[in-house]
Amino acid sequence: MKLLIFCPASYGGIADYAHEQANALCDAGVEVTLLCTKKYPIGRGEKYHIVSILREQSHGSSGKSKIVKDFLVVKAVLENYYLLAGFIEKNNFKQVLLGTYAEFMAPFWAWRLRRVAKKGVVFGAIIHDPVRDFVVGPLWWHRWSIAEGYSFIRDAFVHEEIKLDTAWAMPQLRITSIPHGLYPHVLPSSSREEIRREFNLPSSAKVMLSFGHIHPHRKNIDLIIRALVYFPDMYLIIAGEDTSIGQRISASYKDLAVKLGVAQQCRWMIEFIPALEVANLFEVSDVLMLAYRDTFHSASGVLSTAVSYRKPCIASGGPGALETVVKKYGLGIWVEPDSLDSLKAGIKKWQESSIEPQWERYCRENSWKRNAELTLRTMAREKTIS
Repeated sequence: MKLLIFCPASYGGIADYAHEQANALCDAGVEVTLLCTKKYPIGRGEKYHIVSILREQSHGSSGKSKIVKDFLVVKAVLENYYLLAGFIEKNNFKQVLLGTYAEFMAPFWAWRLRRVAKKGVVFGAIIHDPVRDFVVGPLWWHRWSIAEGYSFIRDAFVHEEIKLDTAWAMPQLRITSIPHGLYPHVLPSSSREEIRREFNLPSSAKVMLSFGHIHPHRKNIDLIIRALVYFPDMYLIIAGEDTSIGQRISASYKDLAVKLGVAQQCRWMIEFIPALEVANLFEVSDVLMLAYRDTFHSASGVLSTAVSYRKPCIASGGPGALETVVKKYGLGIWVEPDSLDSLKAGIKKWQESSIEPQWERYCRENSWKRNAELTLRTMAREKTIS
């Protein structure tokens, strides 16, 4: 099979996922081409062919006004889908996998891909966020956009069995559950003791880690900071970049820590974290904090990293893949989302109980090899959109 993967994300969980999945598909005998931006990281042992023609969709804190940045985002999104359609037709691809499902501005671009699908091209998509509850514009526009985003897709890949809300009936859509593989285990650059000295952490202190994009609409980092008041002997590392929709959110968390008198218990790395620093962060920490809101229904790439480093978690969120794997494999303590009391109880339970995660079973049943096998088997089936 010759497969095209569309990945407009330059970095982060979606880009990392696309890289690992593409390599696993190559190992399965697939000829993979990955369509990406010029900022997509290379030099990670890519077995696939990279074509860097997509436009950058994120403009972060570039100094431009919000109106200008919004215009540039819309322009880049539309251009990227048009580039995708043209690349498919020019290079005669018959199987195309979208690195993530998206509905943003879909009524303006989905028709191009729907036309391509009617010529016999099979589209699949990784549905990283199965519940599309982030509404942009009027509800009727949001629902129409969701339907348009699914209208040309035949194979939807999810990480938990779920009935997708596609807004309208999608008789062509087939849903396949695939595992979320583990990210590579990079060795830390220093010993645990040396890293703790760098962070000015007591050698015997218990350290919590909140890792990944600082997203105010998904994560309850504020609750973790509030919980520190009740655990004066614990420390918290907050590491990751501010999201474009919350450029100052980390500053507000720092202010909260000062207000509550726990600033001395917090360590901050508000930046992009390279692989070696990721290894150091997990090496120096004792438990991963995944305090997602009840609106989070996805799998967690950060959890997969934690498994690689054998770090348990204290996690929350809505019903979905994260809750399933944490409970199924005993990867940590599951608490009710959006509740300070529940989070405090979870931390106390972690302190007082012995957790014995089923690391090996998780690794065996959630491999990239299995992910690729199921994706390949599904995409190879015959039946296109009529």
